[in-house]
Amino acid sequence: MTVWSDYLNSIQTQLATGDAREGSHRPALMILVEGLEKGIVATNEPRRVRCGGPDFVVSRNRVPLGYIETKDIGERLDEAEKSEQLRRYRESLGNLILTDYLEFRWYVLGEHRLTSRLATLGAGGDIRKHKGGAREVEDMLGAFLVHKAPIIGTPKELAERMAGL
Repeated sequence: MTVWSDYLNSIQTQLATGDAREGSHRPALMILVEGLEKGIVATNEPRRVRCGGPDFVVSRNRVPLGYIETKDIGERLDEAEKSEQLRRYRESLGNLILTDYLEFRWYVLGEHRLTSRLATLGAGGDIRKHKGGAREVEDMLGAFLVHKAPIIGTPKELAERMAGL
């Protein structure tokens, strides 16, 4: 489970600087997601899709599998979930993860499917691992990677997908 320790250590290191923001933790998340399965690519700040600009697109062999939207550590995901941005993403993106890097919420075809928590942020800014949290998040991300939701963001993507058939 060293990948999980490395992930949390990276986040803790960034938090300790006092300057970390939402995007500061994206490299750690990218390494984590790409390390789950050979051939997975997590692209930070991909080109915009019809509904907006999710923070990551996760692909295999250049075929999008799903999207990840990040929020800053400690930001209330309940509030983010109610936002106009997340409403658009949930309506348009068939396979979506919302995360504050410690809690992960998975949505399939707009519906909340699962929530898993890796850790919590303590009052002093220290990260406290949840027992079994790494396994839960790993299982959820694994299901996210194999889910077969149709994801077509542009006419060009549709043409490329149809050409492949």
